[in-house]
Order: sequence, then structure tokens, then C-alpha cells
Amino acid sequence: QVQLVESGGGQAQAGDSLRLSCAASGRTFSDYSMGWFRRAPGKEREFVAATSRSRSSTYYADSVKGRFTISRDNAKNTVFLQMNSLKLEDTAVYSCAASEQSLLTRVAISTREYRYWGQGTQVTVSS
Repeated sequence: QVQLVESGGGQAQAGDSLRLSCAASGRTFSDYSMGWFRRAPGKEREFVAATSRSRSSTYYADSVKGRFTISRDNAKNTVFLQMNSLKLEDTAVYSCAASEQSLLTRVAISTREYRYWGQGTQVTVSS
């Protein structure tokens, strides 16, 4: 079992920055590709960003590319999502997730690959 707890969400204005954190416990953190997903009101959950076990590979949704950065600290069992230049459409509940991977460089981007999920943290962007 892997337990994931997100933090760092809140209210922001368009153009502002927020940094989300996700603390993991229970298993070897570095065995997992880590991802961030979000769900806006009335919409399906969507992929935001993911990083490989080794941090050497990352992947972003087109909607956040150039504005969001995913990173991880394997020593602290934590994955981060730095969100810059926030837009109204970034408003959503953001969840981190863990996908066990055998390859150090593989990035999981499908929700079906992720077995463990956090509860989520709300991000609300206003004008």
C-alpha cells in the first residue's frame, strides 16, 4: 500500500503561482512513476503531468506545458507540482497518483496505470 497526501492548494488569482506537494508513505517511493491529475467541476479527470522513477523523464498535458513543472525528491518521498501563470481553467481538484514501474525512465500517463491515489487538493483560480 502507498498512502499519498496532497497539500498546497488554495485560492489564487489568474497569473499567480502555486506549488502543490504530495507526500508518500508505505512503500519504496522510488519504485513508482508519479503523476498529477485534476478534475474540474462537471468534467472527467484529466492527466496533468508525470515523472519517471529516476526523474529523468517528464511528460505534460498540452494545456499546462510551459507553465507547470513536476519534480520529485526521492529522499523525501515527495512529488511537487509548480504551477505558474495560473488560468481560470486550471481550477480543479488536483490529485497525485503512484504507478509502480520496472523501468527507471518510463512515465505513466494513463489513469489506468495508477494504482494509488491521494484525496486531492482544491485549486481555485479567480480573475
